Amino acid sequence: MALVASIGQGQAGTCPYCNTTSGSKTLYPTVDMYEQHFMVNQCGECHTVYLNPPPTDVQLAQAYSEAYYGEQDQKFNSLVERVVDFFRKQRAIIISSYVPQPAKVLDIGCGNGRFLYHMLRRGNYEAHGVELPGKAAERAAQVKGIHLKLGNLNAADFPTGFFDAVTMFHVIEHLNQPRQTLQAISQILKPGGIAYISMPNIDSWQSRLFKGKWLHLDPPRHLFFLSPTHLQSEMKSLGFNLISERYFNPEYNPFGMQQSMLNLFCSKREVLFEHLKGNKQYVTGYSPANLFLQNLFFKTTFPLFMLYDAVEALFKKSATVEMVFQKQA
Repeated sequence: MALVASIGQGQAGTCPYCNTTSGSKTLYPTVDMYEQHFMVNQCGECHTVYLNPPPTDVQLAQAYSEAYYGEQDQKFNSLVERVVDFFRKQRAIIISSYVPQPAKVLDIGCGNGRFLYHMLRRGNYEAHGVELPGKAAERAAQVKGIHLKLGNLNAADFPTGFFDAVTMFHVIEHLNQPRQTLQAISQILKPGGIAYISMPNIDSWQSRLFKGKWLHLDPPRHLFFLSPTHLQSEMKSLGFNLISERYFNPEYNPFGMQQSMLNLFCSKREVLFEHLKGNKQYVTGYSPANLFLQNLFFKTTFPLFMLYDAVEALFKKSATVEMVFQKQA
């Protein structure tokens, strides 16, 4: 989950997706980790859910400080990082099953570059990544074999039809120009190429239950949310066919439920998540016993919430969704 769009502001009340300035409705309030207040609105025109007012450059710079990326050598502690890396490897396996070698792959918002590392290990893949300057990009730059671009993705960065696959893992909700990014993906992907997009599911049961306390709302970093059906419609208009969608996700969904439940009882949001990242400054005020109990809750109830996610997935109401699109020949 890394920011890859330029930090920018729009007018309050303006839909960040279709730029409509009227017809929005307020859904509920939310508060970020720094106790700054926002409203969550929904556009009456395209039904995109978005943060209002748009966060300022100062607020976003604070949200994307080193504490967000993890101040250690890795974002999480070593145990959690190994688990997260397992899922990165699984994504590489999925992509390689769709894209035969040799092939060029671009990961937008590549973070520490570990997904691309696993792609390189799977064979003859040319790995490209885009990431903003910062801690995550510094880690990605240390991965041998990655062609890393610092900054934002522009369609002019690559020739038309250059890539066999483009991935965005929990990135689209961070972008302030998502429609332009989807158009750029369409331009730089070759016919038959694969676009793999994962994102929070604003139509999920978790989103509707926890509202402003929902972990995956993540204000102010998550600027807006497309529903799965909305994204499918947008990709279809760009010449893509949906070939796979997946709602069951043990990496994100059970913890989303656990942390959202804890948010109901903690004075701050995402305390356990920040604790797992080693953000000692943020969890100041929470005793070691309190943090131990939150961690114990996480470990002992995880299997239960993984089963619950399986139920959510049956109804396509899980907290996150992964979709694979193929560009029409």
